[in-house]
Amino acid sequence: MAPRRPFRWHIVFFLAPAVLVYTAIMIIPLFGTLGQSLFNKGEAGAVFVGFGNFGTLFGDARWSDAFWNALGNNLWFFAIHMIVQNPIGIALAAILSTPGLRMAAFYRTAIFIPTILSFVIVGFVWKLILSPIWGIAPGMLDAIGLKALFAPWLGKEAYALTTLALISVWQFVGIPMMLIYAALLSIPDEVIEAAEMDGITGMSQFWKVKLPLILPSIGIISILTFVGNFNAFDLIYVAQGALAGPDFSTDILGTFLYRTFFGFQLQLGDPYMGSAIAGAMFAIILIGVCIYLFGIQTRLTRYQF
Repeated sequence: MAPRRPFRWHIVFFLAPAVLVYTAIMIIPLFGTLGQSLFNKGEAGAVFVGFGNFGTLFGDARWSDAFWNALGNNLWFFAIHMIVQNPIGIALAAILSTPGLRMAAFYRTAIFIPTILSFVIVGFVWKLILSPIWGIAPGMLDAIGLKALFAPWLGKEAYALTTLALISVWQFVGIPMMLIYAALLSIPDEVIEAAEMDGITGMSQFWKVKLPLILPSIGIISILTFVGNFNAFDLIYVAQGALAGPDFSTDILGTFLYRTFFGFQLQLGDPYMGSAIAGAMFAIILIGVCIYLFGIQTRLTRYQF
């Protein structure tokens, strides 16, 4: 009979405070917000309305137009990151993982530095760079003969959201780069040597050997991008303000939630409808994560080694 393993009290000792802190700052506020979304203002205080706030949010034109506009902008914001940020991050990781590449550590650091910068700094600096009055972007384009391409991108409804998404890509491309870089380095040397013995080298080796092996890491990056983008708020708020101009063209769920919950200018705050928006955001993120966990991750595990 195998000896019984001793109970590791030191693990409980260290985990218990972490669980309590997580519960206090995450779980309790989450359920409190979801519970508040089921109430609304009444003459004598809060009145239970069930899913009435959600019906108003989705069906009342005064709320639904703003909600669907913000959701559509959020989807576009996420699509830009998936189409631009993650492929660039994968390409940079593949290049920087090349054996013998000189100054690879410097390049990794330089690309990752924007990730640690404050949203306030990033938003303010890029507003200065892109300003048609005192920004350096017109002069830089003029120096290479492309000044005709310059436009006040942050001031045009058709371009503002895409411009902000690309600024966000510039700031966070270092995260997928480092995660994929670590995944590439974790591929066993035996696999690479076997591929080279079969004559598979260079780009062909990446597409046929390395890429299938790092698909689980790419899946993790994709779901992190999804969660991060649907929780986005800071950059839009810093660059375009709470009204997410021009004419709400950069309004996303985060800024819509902020204006609704806390109020802004002449708009009074409504914590009950704000909680309903937060509940809708939680449901969207939860559905997306569940689709990934139960529909995609299980298929990607067969590529793991």
